[in-house]
Amino acid sequence: MRHVTRFTIAVALLISTVAAKQPQTVEARKGVVVSVSEPGSKVGVSILKQGGNAVDAAVATALTMAVTYPPAGNIGGGGFMMIHPANGRPPVCIDYREVAPSAATRTMFSLTDSRHSRKIVGVPGTVRGLALAHQKYGKLPWKQLVTPAIAMARDGFAVDAHLAQSLNKFLNDKKTEPFTEFRRVFAPPDGKAWHKGDRLVQPDLAKTLTKIAAHGADGFYTGSVAKLIAAEMKRGKGNGLITTKDLANYRAKSRKPIHTIFRGHDVYGPPPPSSGGITLVLMLNMIEKFNLREKGRWSAETNHLLIETMRRAYLERARHLGDADFVKIPAHLTTKKYAAKLAKTINRDKATPSKQLAPDIPLAAEGTSTTHFSVVDSDGMAVANTYTLENSYGSRVVVQGGGFLLNNEMGDFNWKPGYTDRRGRIGTEANTIQPGKRMLSSQCPTLVAKNGRIVLVTGSPGGRTIINTALSVVLNVVEFEMPLPQAITAPRLHHQWLPDAARFEGTTDARHAELVKQLTRMGHAMNNASYSQGDAHSIYVSPNPRRYIGVADFRRSGFAAGY
Repeated sequence: MRHVTRFTIAVALLISTVAAKQPQTVEARKGVVVSVSEPGSKVGVSILKQGGNAVDAAVATALTMAVTYPPAGNIGGGGFMMIHPANGRPPVCIDYREVAPSAATRTMFSLTDSRHSRKIVGVPGTVRGLALAHQKYGKLPWKQLVTPAIAMARDGFAVDAHLAQSLNKFLNDKKTEPFTEFRRVFAPPDGKAWHKGDRLVQPDLAKTLTKIAAHGADGFYTGSVAKLIAAEMKRGKGNGLITTKDLANYRAKSRKPIHTIFRGHDVYGPPPPSSGGITLVLMLNMIEKFNLREKGRWSAETNHLLIETMRRAYLERARHLGDADFVKIPAHLTTKKYAAKLAKTINRDKATPSKQLAPDIPLAAEGTSTTHFSVVDSDGMAVANTYTLENSYGSRVVVQGGGFLLNNEMGDFNWKPGYTDRRGRIGTEANTIQPGKRMLSSQCPTLVAKNGRIVLVTGSPGGRTIINTALSVVLNVVEFEMPLPQAITAPRLHHQWLPDAARFEGTTDARHAELVKQLTRMGHAMNNASYSQGDAHSIYVSPNPRRYIGVADFRRSGFAAGY
């Protein structure tokens, strides 16, 4: 009875804390798409209604978002697509992470180099990745999936308040001034500012998408579009590295997901070069040793254990993870035995200083835009897709004549080998630059299943916070049995080893004041600034009768569509 009372009180506190912010939710029986873009979600559902499956809908949604959500939706970036087939076939990850150009070198960047330049662009992977997913799992013709995006680029679409605000912010940013094509393509209709309801028309992007519709991925990686990208590398200061050969040689890869069993549920995440799957699985395997539900979701003990778990898992991430095609990833990181060993190092009463955990990593003196969407179709096939340009609007380089933004993903490599500082700059060897190597990612599209049937589809943007956002949603649903709207709304927690500080969305909420005080007494450095973490557009599948519950996270923008 004591356990039930604690849990009930915790949920009541959560509901009262977030009553002012409720996520948009849809309940459906045949299919759901949840993304940051209302047009993207609606296009995905329209593809499901036309007889497409979850992968078809994911491809159409991703391409539409390349038009309707330029901060992160893209054809000039990369990502990971997790697929859970409904026919008994094993889950798979489509890895379409960008790679370093062939001319890249180990020490090509200094720590002061700009994050907005042609030099920082990695070879894009999105179009090859979507095409590979469609080739392996799609039902509808490829051209049918690209057509909605072409129409929206050619004819325009009404921007929402979130996108209008974002465009205005970046157009007025002095860092954008050198990027004349960015300012031309995204200039507001009245020449002054974007407003909700204004139409964004992108004719050059429509032409590029038309080539992709006609020729598949080759319409992007060879021919006139590839030549436009190579020419863009030489424009301006001419420091870009990507060649037409780099583009022609790019390949997306089908990989086996990282997997664990947590509280009787199968949990699947992306493998390296994503750090998401291994880090999430390592944390769940550690947490399995503690009965967090009995302690209560908002108890100091639960959140202390979560911070200590995050601290240790992110250290392992920094020490070992990179592109598995180039570096050997220790197999023990995903074992229950190793997780139990790490869990035993946690002091139940006080925080462990991060630097104390890693005497082998020399520390120097003291001195984030992605997007995720989720899809489930009428057969129970599920897709969790996360893709990115890295920062909002990536490098801010728009390919002249092509109309699309290029990523700045080379920034995700470790720029200075051997240099790791307390602010979070990592210099470990596994993620140093090599030609053709995929840079380490924190993307963590996640699938949770039970008895072979999908239960939860989730993921998030947010840089290194991504994995902890996925952890929060999985724990809230599986460990604490929260309904999905509450699981999404609940305040989120983050620690990434370095810098040695915890961030908590509830820090400035008076109703969590005692929790923050207790964690501080235990030795945790709590960041007291107002803080928002992630944007977890998720789907929960309720079994009897089967219902799909799609929840759009309110933290940025989003829309859940279903039928």
